[in-house]
Amino acid sequence: MEFNLSTFVLETINFLILIWILQRLFYKPILDVIDKRKQHIDQSLADAKKLHEEAVELRRLYENRQKLWMQEKKAALNALHQQIEAEKSVQMDKLHVELEQERQKTKVSLNRQQQELQQQAEKQALQNSARFAGMLLKQSAGPELEVRLITLLMDNLTTLPEACRLCLQMLGTKKSVPIKITSAYPLTTTIQQQLAQKLASLINSPINFQYHQDKELIAGLRIDIGAWVLNANLQHELIGFAEIANAPE
Repeated sequence: MEFNLSTFVLETINFLILIWILQRLFYKPILDVIDKRKQHIDQSLADAKKLHEEAVELRRLYENRQKLWMQEKKAALNALHQQIEAEKSVQMDKLHVELEQERQKTKVSLNRQQQELQQQAEKQALQNSARFAGMLLKQSAGPELEVRLITLLMDNLTTLPEACRLCLQMLGTKKSVPIKITSAYPLTTTIQQQLAQKLASLINSPINFQYHQDKELIAGLRIDIGAWVLNANLQHELIGFAEIANAPE
């Protein structure tokens, strides 16, 4: 095959023109597309890397937050346990105080009940003693005992307090002073005269004596001078004894 220089030159020129056309019309746009594609891939990789780093950072933050939450949870549980123990201690102390107060109240109540029972027993004993003494005195009382009580009364009339003497002297403003003398047994004339003399020395006025008899007195006298009452009899003493027995504490 013969070598044709003109053909070779023309073919070379055609090839160069083709290269120029390809480079001008196809290669450069393809390179631009490839470059843009590469930039897009690089951007995607950068975004993916950024997302990965953000994910790693979020994971690290989550793990740290989880650790912090566990610490806070543990601290909260410890604080709750301490609060429960403190409240338990307070409630136990309060319960001990309340139990001690209840024990004291129960003790006081028992002591009060024992005192009431003792007082009732003493009161019953005094009442029984009063009844027994009354029965005994009624059986043993007589004119002799009454004479002794009258003698004791007349002796005490001479030693009355000054206030009582003044009150009796104020009765002298009346024309006649009625005096009621009640005895358990009939009074002899001698005793009546002695009583009249004693009372007349205390009252500066005429006296109207009235004598009565009342067996309920058991023995002794009751003298009524206006609003004044002088008792020297066993009935009055027994009544006083019974009042002491029945007196409220």
